[in-house]
Amino acid sequence: MKAHRGFTLLELIIVISIISVLAGLFLQRVPLNQELAEKAAMEQVAGAVQSALVMRYGVLMTRGMVNEKELKALKSGNPMEWLQRKPPNYAGEFFDPAPQAIPPGQWFYDLKSRDLVYAVDHAEYFTPAKDGRKWIRFHVKFEYEHGAGNTKSGKEVAATLFQPVDPYHWLE
Repeated sequence: MKAHRGFTLLELIIVISIISVLAGLFLQRVPLNQELAEKAAMEQVAGAVQSALVMRYGVLMTRGMVNEKELKALKSGNPMEWLQRKPPNYAGEFFDPAPQAIPPGQWFYDLKSRDLVYAVDHAEYFTPAKDGRKWIRFHVKFEYEHGAGNTKSGKEVAATLFQPVDPYHWLE
C-alpha cells in the first residue's frame, strides 16, 4: 500500500496565496459595504418618517382639521415624535449643535432650523453639503395645487413630503 503524504511545500504556498488574495479582496470591500449598510439604514428611517407624515396628514384630513395652523405645526414639529418607536440612534433635540457635539451615525432634531438631521458616520463615499458638515438635513414640505382647498389661500395640499433640504450625494 502506498502511504499518504501531506501537502507539498508548493501546494501549501499556492493555497496560502489564494487565501491571502481572497482575504485582501474581502477586506477591501468592507468599508464600502459598511457605507452601503449605513445609507440603507438612514433611508429606512427617512422612509418611516415619510410614512408617519402621510398618516398624520391623513388623520387631520379625516377630522376636518386641515388648516394653516395645523400645517404649520406639522412643518415645524419634531418628526421623530410621529414614530411609534424612535430609532436607537436618535440622539434627541439640540439647538444649533456643533458638529463635535453629535456622534457620527446619529439622528437629531435641530431646534433652530427645525430640521431632522442625520450625522453620517462612514463618509468615504459621501459628498458633504455646502457647509462641509457630514450631515443630511431633512424637512417637511407641502406641495400645493390650486382648487377648493381648506386653507385661507384657496390652495389644497397635493403632497406631503419629508425630503432632504439640500441634495446629497452618497455612493453615486
